[in-house]
Amino acid sequence: MTAATAQWLTRSFPASGGPLSAALCEIQARQAAAVAARLRYPTAMDAELVGLAGPGGAARLDGITGTEGLGAEPWRTWVDEVVASWAACLLSDADLAARAVAALGPGHGEYRRLVSPDPTDTRAAALLRHPDLLTSVAALHRESLLARLEEGPALAA
Repeated sequence: MTAATAQWLTRSFPASGGPLSAALCEIQARQAAAVAARLRYPTAMDAELVGLAGPGGAARLDGITGTEGLGAEPWRTWVDEVVASWAACLLSDADLAARAVAALGPGHGEYRRLVSPDPTDTRAAALLRHPDLLTSVAALHRESLLARLEEGPALAA
């Protein structure tokens, strides 16, 4: 689900430049999706349940971004709308990203490219991090992300 959501983000807001830019953009999308997924599904039980039920797919997100009809690839059914929205929030707001990573608690990995991207990261993911472009996706579930962050550290998944 995290990989599919990150893939949706990078296909909807692609990197500018060559293979290095594409790789840096993908890393940032994966980090944002991973943080969002850990916040959304904080326990092992939550993660198992979404794995059984499925996250819902990319259809609504495609409609919002104007990319509907791009294809019926199987991975698209594993995109989680809430995780994509939360990831968009994190990618477009560095302070919010730092709060989200802090809410995970210690021992949940390194998210430097998400929290403090260097100029090369920023250039590579110019579309992926552009607040105006991400607004429609980020606004879908921003309030639930803010509410989740008010709850404190996430339970370990």
